[in-house]
Amino acid sequence: MINITLHVGMIQTNCYVVGCEETRLGAVIDPGGHPERILAEVERHELDIIYVLNTHAHFDHTDANAAILEATGAQLAIHPEEIPILQASGGANWFGVNANISPPPDLELSTGDELEIGQLRFQVLHTPGHSPGHVCFYEPDEGVVFDGDVLFHRGIGRHDLPGGNQAQLFDSIQRILFALPDDTVVYSGHGPVTAIGEEKQLNPWLR
Repeated sequence: MINITLHVGMIQTNCYVVGCEETRLGAVIDPGGHPERILAEVERHELDIIYVLNTHAHFDHTDANAAILEATGAQLAIHPEEIPILQASGGANWFGVNANISPPPDLELSTGDELEIGQLRFQVLHTPGHSPGHVCFYEPDEGVVFDGDVLFHRGIGRHDLPGGNQAQLFDSIQRILFALPDDTVVYSGHGPVTAIGEEKQLNPWLR
């Protein structure tokens, strides 16, 4: 699997360009800014982007949606419970900043959905708590999960923004993410890469 990490936008959110090595089909996960840098990586790896995938609708994960969609003709996929936040510029006004307005989604995601990207098969996991319609994208054959702002390296996502819920966040981690194999590599929305087993043992918020 092709997997490129870019730090984008005003708070350096992790954006991922992923692709199938055999077919060169790909997706952009959480394009939170700097579309020119994202598109340069797409071109460098000769990928045909068929999806823009949002783990959730906060502006630091969606600010470059419009630019990437226009440049690639991809489909935008997000959980329907995130659409009100998406329509409100990703909650940028909560922080007193300006953000680009995203187009509406082409696909509304739910648990059990599977997204085919060439030979890759991403399972959609609904993991609310940071936001109501937060989802993760799990590729079991590659042993990776792109988990947005749920579980971080030695940390967890915040739950104090509108639509956040502490009990839901801990349930999403314990019941859904911690059910994945311990060697599953976790690519979060912020911070370094980690693994499920590491966070079970070492995350101070989850002991």
